[in-house]
Amino acid sequence: MENSLTADVHRDTTWSIVLSVLIMIAGFLAIALPFIAGITFTMIVGWMLIFAGVLHIVYAFQAGHARVARAAIWQVLLGAAYAFMGYYVLAHPVAGLAGLTVAIAIYLFVQALIEMVLSFQLRPARGAGWLLFDSIVAFILAAMIWATWPSSSAWVVGVIVGISMLFGGMTRLMLSLAARRIVTPA
Repeated sequence: MENSLTADVHRDTTWSIVLSVLIMIAGFLAIALPFIAGITFTMIVGWMLIFAGVLHIVYAFQAGHARVARAAIWQVLLGAAYAFMGYYVLAHPVAGLAGLTVAIAIYLFVQALIEMVLSFQLRPARGAGWLLFDSIVAFILAAMIWATWPSSSAWVVGVIVGISMLFGGMTRLMLSLAARRIVTPA
């Protein structure tokens, strides 16, 4: 029984390790080719918006909402807005990438403000300084993106997605190796 468990974990972690390495390679490529990665990510977002729009429209005509015309109309309008934005992003990926870049800058700025307030509220607690540090880093990143926009659109989204993939792949790899060490006899 124990050998079967060890063999199963070894087989499963092998696939997880392969996937981890592929994710890390994709992360490196995204960092090395940030504009291509950014456009690719933008196209994925465009398709997701279209899919969400279709789902809203389908939801509008489900039994519960079909009876309430006003609710159905708003769901259809919302679905149409999603689908239109998705189409626009797919038709104009560079403009969509610029929009995503602005959204990231705004997100980082809001994150910086919230974390700064939270760090002062938690000030006597241990580790509250890390929130302030993170807040300052987020603010600097937001300012850098905003100050160089729209030219920052060429690298911001791709680099951020690449870093996320790289660290996600490394995390998955470390977890897979740890799982393998737990069941492998010494």
